[in-house]
Amino acid sequence: MSQPSYLQKHSSITRSRINNFIGDNQWGDVNLKSVIEYLRISGEPHVSLEVWSAPGQDRPTFEHASKQKYRPARVGESFGPSWTTHWFRVTVRIPKDFVGRSVRFEIDTSSEAMIWSTTGDPIMGLTGGGGRERHVDYLLTEKATAHEKPRQFYVEMACNQLFGNGDYHQRPQDRRIYYRLNMADLMSHNEPVLALYYDLQVINDMANRITEESPRSWQALSAANAIVNVFEHTDLSTVEPAREIARQFFKAQGGDSNHQVYAIGNCHIDTAWLWPFAETKRKAARSWSTQLQLMDIYPEYRFAASQAQQFEWLKENYPSLFGRIQDKAKTGQFIPLGATWVECDCNMPSGESLVRQFLLGQRFYKEHFGEISDIFWLPDTFGYASQLPQIVRLAGAKYFFTQKLSWNSINRFPNTTFRWVGLDGSHVLTHMAPANTYAAQCTPGELMDSVKRHKDLAYTNESLYLFGNGDGGGGPLRDMLERMRRMENLDGLPKVKQAHPREFYEHVDSTSKDLVAWKGELYFELHRGTYTSQAKNKLWNRQSEFVLRDVELLSTIAHTKDRQGFRYPSDELTRLWKLVCLNQFHDVIPGSSINMVYRDSDKIYKDVFDSAEKLRLRALDNIYGELPPLVASGDSGFAVLNTTTWMRTSIIAVPTPLAPAFTRQANADSLPVQVCDDGVVLAIAANVPGYAAQAIEPTTDGSAQFVPVRAYASKTDSSYVLENRHVRVTIDSNGQITSYYDHAAKRELVATAGNVFELYDDVPDYWDAWDIEIYSLEKYQTLTSGTVSISQEGPLVASLELKLDISEHSKLTQRISLSAISTRLDFDTEVDWHENRKCLKASFTWDILSDVATYETQFGVVQRPTHRNTSWDIAKFEVCAHKFADLSEFGYGVALLNDCKYGHATLGNKMSLSLLRAPKAPDEHCDMGMHRFRYAVYPHAGSFNESNVVQEAYQFNVPLQTLPYNMSALLGGGRELPLAQPCFSISGARNVVLDTVKLAEDDGNSFIVRMYEAYGGHARALLTTRLPADAVHKVNILEERVDDGAELSWMSHSKTVEVVFKPFEIVTLKFTF
Repeated sequence: MSQPSYLQKHSSITRSRINNFIGDNQWGDVNLKSVIEYLRISGEPHVSLEVWSAPGQDRPTFEHASKQKYRPARVGESFGPSWTTHWFRVTVRIPKDFVGRSVRFEIDTSSEAMIWSTTGDPIMGLTGGGGRERHVDYLLTEKATAHEKPRQFYVEMACNQLFGNGDYHQRPQDRRIYYRLNMADLMSHNEPVLALYYDLQVINDMANRITEESPRSWQALSAANAIVNVFEHTDLSTVEPAREIARQFFKAQGGDSNHQVYAIGNCHIDTAWLWPFAETKRKAARSWSTQLQLMDIYPEYRFAASQAQQFEWLKENYPSLFGRIQDKAKTGQFIPLGATWVECDCNMPSGESLVRQFLLGQRFYKEHFGEISDIFWLPDTFGYASQLPQIVRLAGAKYFFTQKLSWNSINRFPNTTFRWVGLDGSHVLTHMAPANTYAAQCTPGELMDSVKRHKDLAYTNESLYLFGNGDGGGGPLRDMLERMRRMENLDGLPKVKQAHPREFYEHVDSTSKDLVAWKGELYFELHRGTYTSQAKNKLWNRQSEFVLRDVELLSTIAHTKDRQGFRYPSDELTRLWKLVCLNQFHDVIPGSSINMVYRDSDKIYKDVFDSAEKLRLRALDNIYGELPPLVASGDSGFAVLNTTTWMRTSIIAVPTPLAPAFTRQANADSLPVQVCDDGVVLAIAANVPGYAAQAIEPTTDGSAQFVPVRAYASKTDSSYVLENRHVRVTIDSNGQITSYYDHAAKRELVATAGNVFELYDDVPDYWDAWDIEIYSLEKYQTLTSGTVSISQEGPLVASLELKLDISEHSKLTQRISLSAISTRLDFDTEVDWHENRKCLKASFTWDILSDVATYETQFGVVQRPTHRNTSWDIAKFEVCAHKFADLSEFGYGVALLNDCKYGHATLGNKMSLSLLRAPKAPDEHCDMGMHRFRYAVYPHAGSFNESNVVQEAYQFNVPLQTLPYNMSALLGGGRELPLAQPCFSISGARNVVLDTVKLAEDDGNSFIVRMYEAYGGHARALLTTRLPADAVHKVNILEERVDDGAELSWMSHSKTVEVVFKPFEIVTLKFTF
C-alpha cells in the first residue's frame, strides 16, 4: 500500500518542500539545482584571457581596441575604476568532454559587458553580478564535435552595473569602484533537467498564486509534489518521468472566455539616468543584440523598442547591428515603436518641443523602417499633459500606452483601458498594463495580476503584458521565454500570446463596448519634486526652446526673401532640435539623473546656444546685410525686433555705442531716458508691431504722455514704495509686499503678504531628487533676515534691492522693479545656494476668491482646484505650469509669471512658486552654487479669459531683440526699415497665438505656421503674411495635408487666410510660394 499524501492538510509544508527543491539554498547539493549543470571547465588550456585597458573614461571602438597590445589576464583580477572600459581577447578550446552537447561560455565581470566577433560584429550583451538581471552566458555551439577548432572573440567590459555605479540613494556615482572578474568558464547544461526546472517554476508559482478555493491550485501543488517524489538527483533517468507529470499538467487548456493577454518583450532603456548618454549608446547595443539572438531560437518571440534617438545612435555606432534589426523588423519580430525622439518628460517641454519629439521620431521611423508608429509608447514618465491626445493624433498615432500611474501615492487610478480625452476633445485609446510593470518576469502570478488588477473587464477582456528587464536595459532572457511557452494556453491562467501591441489595440478598438473616458491631464501623484530639481537645466531648456523659435523665424524670413543667396539651415536646426529633445528625456529635464549627465547636458546646451546665435546672426545679416554694424558713437538710431504676434511696448537697454547720444538728447529735450548706476541707458520702445522691427531714435515722440515711475521710502514705517500711474506697491525690509494697490480699479490686492520666502524641510519618503511630499508643507520657516534699499529711482524703472540670508550657508539678492508702463512687478533674483534637503518657495496671498487657479500647459491652460475637498484635490498640492499661473475672480486677477520655473501651488488665495531644492541623490551636487532667475506679478482687470496674461507671459520670456546694425544711413535716407511691416499678423481673434514659423520639411518652397487657441474658446482668425505665398493648406504636425472638413478661405490678393478654431485647437498651415 502506497503512503498517503497529506498536502491538503499541510499545504504550507508542501509548498516549502517544493521551494527548497528548486531554490538556491542549503539543499543545493541534493535538489534539482545540483544537476542542472553537466560540466564546467575553466582556465588554461581551455580558456585563455588577455586584456587591454582603455585610457581614462574612453569608450573606444572595436576597430581601435582590437589593434592594441593585450596582456595576460586571469579570473580574480579587478578592473576599474568606475566608468572605464577594458577589452578582453578570449580564446576557447572546447574539449572532447562536451561532444554532442551544447556549450556555453560564461564570463562574469561583475558589470555590463558585450561579446564581439573577431570581425567587429556585436553579438550579445552580458550582465554580471547577482540578481534577476544576471546574464553571463554566450552560446558557442548547439552540439559540440570531437574536433572543435579554437574559437576567438572579444569581451568589452564596462565598469558599471546595469543600474550605474552602486547604491545611488546613499553614495555618489562618481566614486571609484573596481569590478572583479569572477568567472570565465566553459559549461554545458543537462538540458532535460533545465527544462524540468522551467516546468516547476511555472507549476510552483501557480500553486502559490491560485487561491486554494480553486481545484487548479491543488492540481498544481499535487503535480509539483509528485515531481519531487519521482526525481532522484543521483539517477537522471528519473527526469523523463518527472517531465511527463509536468506535460500532463500542461495539457489542460483554458476556456474560450478566458482573459487574453498580449505579451511583448521589451527592455526599457533610460536614455540617461544613473549613467551618461555615452553609456546608453552601448546599453542599446548590448540589449538589442541579445534579443536578436533570442529571436533566432524562439521564432514566436516579439520584441518592441522605442526612442528614435537610440536607434540613430545604433545606426551611427553599430551599423551592422542596426542592419540586422532592420531585417528582423521586416519579419515582425523586432518592433520599433513609440513615435517620439526619446521617451520624454511630458510636463515641462513646451508645446512646440512635444511637436518636435513626434516630428523627429516619426520621420526617423518612416525613413528607416518604412512606417510611422501608431502607438505613443511612454511607460515611464512622471505625468501626462492634457494636450497630448491632440498632439498624438496630429502626429499620425491613435493609441497610447503607459503604466506609471500605478505608482500613485494617494489615489488609485480608476481605469485600465479607456479613451483619454484632451483639452480640445481629441481622444486616444489608452491602456495601462494591469500587471503594473513594464519589466515583468514571465510568471503565472503576473499574468493573473493582469486580470485581477484590470479595472475595465466590463468593457474589454484583454490586456497588454510587457516583460523583460528594464530601466538599465537588458531585456528578456531565455528563462522568461521558456516560461512563456509553457503558459500560452494553460488552464488556471489567462491565455497569452506574443504579438505586436497594435494587434491588441486594434482588437480592443473593434470589439470593446462602452469604454469609459478620462478628460484632461493624467496627473501623476508622485515625483512632484521633478518640477524643480536641477534648476539650471530647466532654465536652459526654456531658453533653448525660445532661441530656436527665433532662429527658425528669422531663417524662414531670410530664405523667402533671398532664395538664391540664403540657404535655410535645415540640417543644423534639425541637429539642434535633436539635442534639445534629447535633454527632455524623462530622467534628464526632471532632474533625476546623476551629476555626470548634467555635465553632459551643460555641454549640449552650450552647443545649442553657440550654434543658434551664429544662425540668428547669419539670418539677420541676410535681412539687414546692407547696413553696417552698430559700432560708431555717432550713430543716432537703432532698431528692435518683436518676435511675438502682438504689438508691444517695452523698456529696453540702449546699445552701448548709442548711449551717449541718447543721454545728450534726453538732457536737452527731457526725453524718457534713464541712466542706471551701472551705466546702462534705458529707453522706451513704444508700440512695436508683432513680427516686425521698429527704429528707435532719441526723439521726443510719445514722451508727452509719459508718467515717471518713482521709488521712495515710506513716511510711516521702514517700508519702501514703488509707484507708477497704474499701481502702488509697498515692500517691507524683508522684501515682502505688504500692499499692492491698483489705482484704476481702486482696490488692494494683498490679503496678508506677497513675495514671502519660505524655506521648507524637504526630506521625501524615498525618492530624493524626485519627490516633494505633502508633509513637507507642515514644516517650514519664513525668512525675515533681510535688508532693502533703493537701487533705481526712475523715471523708466524704479527698483529696490533686497539682501536676504537664507541660512548661514545660502544668500539671496533680489532686484524688485516696477516700470513706468505696466502693472507688472519684476523680481530679478540671484541665489547662492548651499543647502541640504531644503526647498525654497516664494508665496503670495491675494485678496481674491476663486475655487480654481489657471495654469499654463502646452498650447493651452488647465484649471485645478484651490481647495482640498477630496483626496484627488489633496494629491495636487504641487503641480506643473509653464510660463504662468493665474488666480482670478470676476472682474480681476493676478498672474504669477516666470522665466524658468515649473513647480506651483495654490491653496485658497495663497499662490506659491517653488524656486530651488537641495536633494543629494542621485546627484550629490544638485543645484549647489549660483542661480539667477526671474519671476513677476502681473495684476490685470477682468478674469483670466478676459485678460492678456498669455501674451504678457510670452513677453516676459521673449524680450525685444536689439538689432546690431547702424540705422543712421537708412533712416536719414528715408528708406523703410526691413521688416518694418509685420511678417505675420492676426486679427479678429485675440485668443489665438502664432507660436512657430519654420521652413517645411523636405520642401524649400513652403513654410509652416503653427497657431493655437490659448484660452478655451472658439475663434475665427484672419492670418495675414507679407512673406511670399501663393497657396495655403492645413497640415498635421508631420506636415502632411489633412482634410478635417474645415475649409480654409484664402484671399490671395491680400495673402490672408481665415482659420476657424475650436477651443484649444492646434492648427498647422503650410504656405507654398
